[in-house]
Amino acid sequence: MSEGGYRRMAILHSITGPDDVKALKPSQLPALAAEIRSFLVTNVAKTGGHLGPNLGVVELSIALHRVFSSPNDSLIFDTGHQSYVHKILTGRHNFEHLRQEGGLSGYPSREESVHDVVENSHASTALSWADGIARAIQKSGRQAHAVAIIGDGAMTGGMAWEALNNIAEDPDRPLVIVLNDNGRSYAPTVGGMVRRIDAVRKMDAVRVNRGYERALDWAKRTLQKYGLAGQITYEALRGIKRGVKDVFIDAGIFDSLGLKYLGPVDGHDVTQLEEALAMARNYGGPVVVHCITEKGRGFKPAEEHEADRFHAVGAIHPETGLPLVPSRFGWTSVFAEEIVDIARDDEKVIGVTAAMLLPVGLGPLQKEFPDRVIDVGIAEQQALTMAAGLAHGGYHPVVALYATFMNRGYDQLLMDIALHAEPVTICLDRAGITGDDGASHNGMWDLAIAGMIPGLQVALPRDEQRMRELVREAISIPSPTIVRYPKGSLPQALPTVRTIGKLDVVYESGSGDHPVVLIGYGPMVHTMVQAAQHLSDLRVIVLDPRWAIPTDEDLVDVCASARCVVTLEDGLVTGGVGMGLQQKLNEQRINVPVTTLGIAKQFLRHASREAVLRHQGMTANDVVAAVRAYSDNSESVAE
Repeated sequence: MSEGGYRRMAILHSITGPDDVKALKPSQLPALAAEIRSFLVTNVAKTGGHLGPNLGVVELSIALHRVFSSPNDSLIFDTGHQSYVHKILTGRHNFEHLRQEGGLSGYPSREESVHDVVENSHASTALSWADGIARAIQKSGRQAHAVAIIGDGAMTGGMAWEALNNIAEDPDRPLVIVLNDNGRSYAPTVGGMVRRIDAVRKMDAVRVNRGYERALDWAKRTLQKYGLAGQITYEALRGIKRGVKDVFIDAGIFDSLGLKYLGPVDGHDVTQLEEALAMARNYGGPVVVHCITEKGRGFKPAEEHEADRFHAVGAIHPETGLPLVPSRFGWTSVFAEEIVDIARDDEKVIGVTAAMLLPVGLGPLQKEFPDRVIDVGIAEQQALTMAAGLAHGGYHPVVALYATFMNRGYDQLLMDIALHAEPVTICLDRAGITGDDGASHNGMWDLAIAGMIPGLQVALPRDEQRMRELVREAISIPSPTIVRYPKGSLPQALPTVRTIGKLDVVYESGSGDHPVVLIGYGPMVHTMVQAAQHLSDLRVIVLDPRWAIPTDEDLVDVCASARCVVTLEDGLVTGGVGMGLQQKLNEQRINVPVTTLGIAKQFLRHASREAVLRHQGMTANDVVAAVRAYSDNSESVAE
């Protein structure tokens, strides 16, 4: 940044931690907020990231750090993609490599800072974390608070209400719930609970400062009555809880649980925010502070167009908001087209989404058939069990999720869908290594999970044609199915050379009775073809099973006569489909060497997909090395 740029951000660059934020004069705060927004747009436009949510929490983050004392007070963001401003205010100003290897994470990270408590990017968990931390504070006798900053979208998740049920049981728990209400998650928030919050948002509520003045007056009169008159402070007020009741209004949904409520508060007015947060801090028990914010605030393209377009962005022009590199036709787009075509032919097909209508590609289906798409909010468990009920009623639900979020509905997939053999199709977007968003967003667990579930069939398309075919096949099967596919643009078409039963042979070279068998799952088939082209001195066959689970008997037969077998999957290698094949061969006493390549059982740091593939030994060179290692060993044994 130029010298002039530093001068323009003089306040921001003086911030090395929360104490510096507290030391600012109130008159300096609007300028700080403007500098932060300029910083976010300039930097996130270069690297990509969650722009809209962070532009909406600038004043809120400033107020939080002025009222609370992190890390003594625990600030827990739900979800963590709204933590960029928090990172800046805790001294992390180097956004040059945001979400890139070696740079800042796009979510809170304990490795980065003591101010980051929970590395969360799966929604609706912050209240449970805060409840546990607050209980620990109580037991230790430490003077501190747990503060959960949760979006209205995350409040649609079941865990949030389980936590509220527990939080409400103790009137003394040192816990503040900051409801960051912008009316959206990835898209407009849905559900009856949200309608109730919306009603509270719109009502003529008691202004926080007026209510607080009344409470102070009451406290002063009470103290004077008993000869205890003196300076009235927040600490004095804390001990007179009965007087504070005038500050809180009946918010219905929270009041019915016995939780105190402050708001609605203008989430872009630091003064109002500080007053409300200070009262909540000093009340001495659980309080909900309802803040109304605007997603994408201060960024003209977001304010003039749909703010959700800027929820998460790639590299964009900082003034127009247009992508620097136009997005290519990708896997999600193919699903979006194909599911509409299928629905035109089959009126029993119903789309189901968990608050991610557009990201998973169900927008076009909703546009053409608005009564055949169900958005359950951030509630994967509800989505899957509700889908089981729909299937039992004669429909074929297609539940579209990010692969990383299917983990949240494992029990429902197992006990509600699979146990009852209900014909539900789950389409898993962003499967495998996604990279930039880090450990929580890699869709690497689903294949290992699916392999444990009886009666479940899992398809992995390698290209666009196979994607269209397999989605149609899955929906035609009268039992549970999954179709999983990665993030990003489509690879080139990889035609079938010949078929063996349901298997596609996509590459063959050399001659002989005992080929090297390379098995790729989904798009990893392309990597296997690249490897095979470097093994021209050997008899090589590259197979695409198409259906990875259960292990196909024809695949076992082909492997039985192989010189060696190498499998490659974009998922957890432990318990994955490669090991499933290996187990099947062992059960049939087929003695053939099998090397399984995939993702190690570890949480992966954020980096590009290409970098993670290299680190995990999942490239064409790694496949070639695995084959050569067997060849060298077998020749040594022969000698």
